Amino acid sequence: MPKPVVPEEKRRRRRPTKSGTVLSEALIVETALRLLREHGSAGLTARRLGLALDADPSTLYRYFRGMDDLTLAIGDALIGQALHGWRPTGEWRADLRTVGLRIHAAYVAHPQAALLTTNRVTGRANELAADEAVLDVLRTAGFPLAETVRIYHAFIDQTLAFAALDAASLALPSAALRADEAMWRSTYARLPRTSHPRIAEAAPLLATRMVTSAYPTALEMLLDSAQARLDPAR
Repeated sequence: MPKPVVPEEKRRRRRPTKSGTVLSEALIVETALRLLREHGSAGLTARRLGLALDADPSTLYRYFRGMDDLTLAIGDALIGQALHGWRPTGEWRADLRTVGLRIHAAYVAHPQAALLTTNRVTGRANELAADEAVLDVLRTAGFPLAETVRIYHAFIDQTLAFAALDAASLALPSAALRADEAMWRSTYARLPRTSHPRIAEAAPLLATRMVTSAYPTALEMLLDSAQARLDPAR
């Protein structure tokens, strides 16, 4: 049975660590993000966190039920970073575009963390706030409830799927990433028209576009589709 998490008010009374650090959930998450950035998912352990925080690893379990609970907190923190300072404007397309791009950017800024968390459902405050915001934008725009849920599902999953895809590329060793990107010029651009006519004619454009994220384009296509379904409903 997992140990109960100590209430926040009791944690605040804890004495600082040997180095004078006052632990908090936010500090632990911030440190975990740094360890993921520096060492990858294999480097995120209670022992490493304890060393980085100058605290006994068992202390972490006063804040989280286990490493999986910490993983959920990391995912929720990334969503919190994405939503920080955002306010709806009343223009539903612009609002969804901004939220999507913010969430995608927050995950891609922490590729190792994104690989751990994009497929998780945290049920935490920031995730709930994001879901409430997206649903409210769609309902306020006039989408029927069933259509709202349909678009919300596609919007969230598409955003997180592209975040995971783009994060996976960024998490590659730099040599592998450069080799993948160069493939569009070294191989695709040299295919003969006789055997691969469509690739050959598109090669210059492919070499330019395929090394960038397709998320902004996919997002616009989703918004266009949603717009087309909204107009008849009105």
